[in-house]
Amino acid sequence: MTERLLVLVRHGQSEWNLKNLFTGWRDPDLTPLGVEEALKAGQRLKADGYQFDIAFTSALSRAQKTLDLALGELGQTGLPILRDQALNERDYGDLAGLNKDDARVKWGEEQVHVWRRSYDVPPPGGESLKDTVARALPYYVTEILPKVLQGKRVLVAAHGNSLRALIMVLERHSPESIMKRELATGVPVIYRLKADSTVESVVDLAG
Repeated sequence: MTERLLVLVRHGQSEWNLKNLFTGWRDPDLTPLGVEEALKAGQRLKADGYQFDIAFTSALSRAQKTLDLALGELGQTGLPILRDQALNERDYGDLAGLNKDDARVKWGEEQVHVWRRSYDVPPPGGESLKDTVARALPYYVTEILPKVLQGKRVLVAAHGNSLRALIMVLERHSPESIMKRELATGVPVIYRLKADSTVESVVDLAG
């Protein structure tokens, strides 16, 4: 029987996550906790017997490093890896690099909440989640999904919002419900797909 396995992992905690800064396409490194989270992701997958045929990640180092550390724990450091900015985090535009509390002082709590939690309202100079879906989903459809349907075991290490773009389709979320879908850093979400690309089962190791 064909195994259609897709595992998504959000990168471990970054230095800017720790500092409460909007990150987007900026490229901070993982914190020591982020490194630990990435290693634990690999350890969890190894403990459950998972191995992979190919991996995908973004053009940003925090996702790439998370993937490398997880693969190291799996003993798969030579695995083929495809990197593409289509899987980058949502671009926060003028908010990038700002402390989230400082942004609320500058623009107001309500406006910052709209930028962060609405589906289709982008921050100044940046992307909405809708924009991120428009970027990430075609890449999933043309590059990632065909590998899964061929029976390749696929691991994707990326970002909260680029992964939400994929999860929106996989879990059939509405624009409203996808904004409430939380993704813990460094915790694998395991999908098995049917031949028609819909989800047969999902296990979120965050519980």
